[in-house]
Amino acid sequence: MSYAIDQAPLWRPNPQTVGDTRMAAFIQAMGRGDYAATWQWSVDEPAEFWSRLWDFCAAVGEKGSEILVDRKKMPGARWFPQAHLNYAENQLQQRDDGEALVFWGEDKVKRRVSRAELYREVARFQAFLIAAGVGEGDRVAGYLPNLPETLIAMLATAALGAIWSSASPDFGVQGVLDRFGQIEPKVLVCVDGYWYNGKAVDCLEKNVEVVARMPSLEKVVVVPYLAEQPEIGQIAKAVNWNAITAVDAEKEVIFKRVAFDQPLFIMFSSGTTGVPKCIVHCHGGVLLQHLKEHQLHSDVCPGDRLFYFTTCGWMMWNWLVSGLAAGATLLLYDGSPFAARGKVLFDYAEAEKMTHFGTSAKYIDAAAKLGLTPGKTHDLAPLRAMFSTGSPLSPEGFDWVYREIKQDILLASISGGTDIVSCFVLGNPVLPVYRGEIQCRGLGMAVQVFNDNGQPVRSEKGELVCTTPFPVMPVGFWNDGDGAKYRAAYFERFDNIWCHGDFAELTAHDGLIIYGRSDATLNPGGVRIGTAEIYRQVEQLPEILESLVIGQDWPPGKNDDVRVVLFVKLQEGHSLDVPLIERIKKQIKDNTTPRHVPAKVVQVIDIPRTKSGKIVELAVRNVVHAQPVKNVEALANPEALDYFRNRSEMAD
Repeated sequence: MSYAIDQAPLWRPNPQTVGDTRMAAFIQAMGRGDYAATWQWSVDEPAEFWSRLWDFCAAVGEKGSEILVDRKKMPGARWFPQAHLNYAENQLQQRDDGEALVFWGEDKVKRRVSRAELYREVARFQAFLIAAGVGEGDRVAGYLPNLPETLIAMLATAALGAIWSSASPDFGVQGVLDRFGQIEPKVLVCVDGYWYNGKAVDCLEKNVEVVARMPSLEKVVVVPYLAEQPEIGQIAKAVNWNAITAVDAEKEVIFKRVAFDQPLFIMFSSGTTGVPKCIVHCHGGVLLQHLKEHQLHSDVCPGDRLFYFTTCGWMMWNWLVSGLAAGATLLLYDGSPFAARGKVLFDYAEAEKMTHFGTSAKYIDAAAKLGLTPGKTHDLAPLRAMFSTGSPLSPEGFDWVYREIKQDILLASISGGTDIVSCFVLGNPVLPVYRGEIQCRGLGMAVQVFNDNGQPVRSEKGELVCTTPFPVMPVGFWNDGDGAKYRAAYFERFDNIWCHGDFAELTAHDGLIIYGRSDATLNPGGVRIGTAEIYRQVEQLPEILESLVIGQDWPPGKNDDVRVVLFVKLQEGHSLDVPLIERIKKQIKDNTTPRHVPAKVVQVIDIPRTKSGKIVELAVRNVVHAQPVKNVEALANPEALDYFRNRSEMAD
């Protein structure tokens, strides 16, 4: 069953101003008439499209005359084989006194960094890296909050042609070692602690253990956040960030222009099914894709103020910081999104005249449950766009944004992932927004939905695929010499086709609906059901704070069929009684199908999730079936798994 899609859009571009958008200018410059025709050209003629995008978005570097080699091989196609460029050089083009960064650490810390100051800080930290022997191909790791220093360290690393990788400081010791231990960094940048929900969280003891167990490290830099002079004496090879960036001498940043496919970032899969995969992304692919997504799909213009609520362990941080190349001021935030009585992010939006507000679908759901009304309590006049990702945004989430935030706003539900450090499907300032739908397929991304026979379908659920190569495909996985793990991750289902693992539908509006991850799809009686279809109905009930659904093998041990089991976390003061269970089942049955109705509804105290906030259906399914969860270190709240073990309610 599909969502009931309203034919009337929730938002249409203003005909008086839509022509001023970068997307409209690009469509006109390409001479294709409208977005649909421009998208079709971009996937039919990828070499011409990506070459002209380079020019239109003014990427800095030598492009070369050859654009695409082996265009029919996936993996195996090569982009811009003669090109030389540097990601960091493109981010640091402006060096004036305008604001590059604004930082809020909850309501505790506020800082501002000009473009000139950012350039100087990058030069100083780069000088330290050079003295530490860091060069092209070496790894520098950040175990850091979303601080200005994190961005500075990344840009200094990238400018040298070295490789940056990051994790947020809420990761435990083993979680960090599972990631950074695989890539053997030469330098680690960490922090003395951070603020969360008004409380100081000390990180020094974790840093001591991480450093002691990572023999590849030659230097460790500790960023002072909780204290100006943290006690770092027990951390081997450690120096205070302030000591190495307080150099008086003016230095220039050295930008080493590297090959288009030179590694830039190592990203990590969630790691909930084993040791995280190390996904390698390159300078040219990341740069071009982010230029396209910021300038065209998001209409980020010079002087705009771009925000995304993210940690440094989520790919949205990498996406956010590329906004410097579009001329935007980056609004960085670290801490709880519900600090300062739940309104801190909208306080930030008002105070800093935010133009683009990025967050997760779960945040939008939670804000609605809390009864927030930002459009009434805050002045959000400058806000033009709101982005949502991390999980499917329900139609009711769309309703809340347009009812309680702003009617004249581009709500861009976006979807892609760490695998491509960007989006397959996303927003568009020249197209309408339909309730429950992602607006469009990204330019240059040959996205289709395939049925089980590998045939493209529309208005039917299936696998989200990409049928032709694109520049931001990973270079590969770290320590995967023959590429076997890389091919197994994306290319085993359909030959020479990227299969992303999302259960999706291409709509009549040429938009997309994501129903959840394919590997978490329910299959009662042989009928595939996306988990988001059930979440959408359950979480409309005021008693339900959050939910998680799995398919349980039934009867036990026979694997003949599965039954749907729904776990619910309730609002404070409520308990799961028979009338509530019946209301839950009726809500689901009345708005979906009888097959969606859970056989069991079970109350739990908490729902386990990854560090980036995604619920982990597969881990819960393993626990219910008495199978091991391979990497609990990947979870933000691993103790929550205990609520799902040996539940008597599920015995019959």
